[in-house]
Amino acid sequence: MSGSRRAVAAVVVGEELGPLVVPVTRERLIAYAAASGDHNRIHWDEPFARSVGLPDVIAHGMWTMGAAAELVASWAGDPTAVVGYRTKFTAPVVVPYAEGTQIEVRGRVKSLMADHPLGPRAVVELVVTCAGEQVLSRAQATLALAPAPAPTGDARGPVDRQRDA
Repeated sequence: MSGSRRAVAAVVVGEELGPLVVPVTRERLIAYAAASGDHNRIHWDEPFARSVGLPDVIAHGMWTMGAAAELVASWAGDPTAVVGYRTKFTAPVVVPYAEGTQIEVRGRVKSLMADHPLGPRAVVELVVTCAGEQVLSRAQATLALAPAPAPTGDARGPVDRQRDA
């Protein structure tokens, strides 16, 4: 997913994003464990997860956070536009063996900083739920936006202005 970044002129405070529904399966958790190096048994071994007081296998918190970031990366038009991201893990994503589960991600543009010294930025608040329960709280992403085009002042362009000098 690469493309052009969302332009600052196309962003409105209060704009709603989503929903994005992301399936969560045991296969995904095993693949994430292999990629991340986090092989904690609570993410793949149901009897072990239950023995430590969990209701079942749970998704990796960082996987959940990354899956939620997909909403803003896609909306921004460029995954490298996500220049800041924070959250608090509030509830586990429980992943039953047979049917798996899903997370739902929604967002809302909280603020717009058109004159940020590093270029225009938008702050998006995320709401991430699983089975109706919020699993991430205070989730917030900061996104770099494409700047507004600079006014030229002369529709003829720089080449024509140089000839007239």
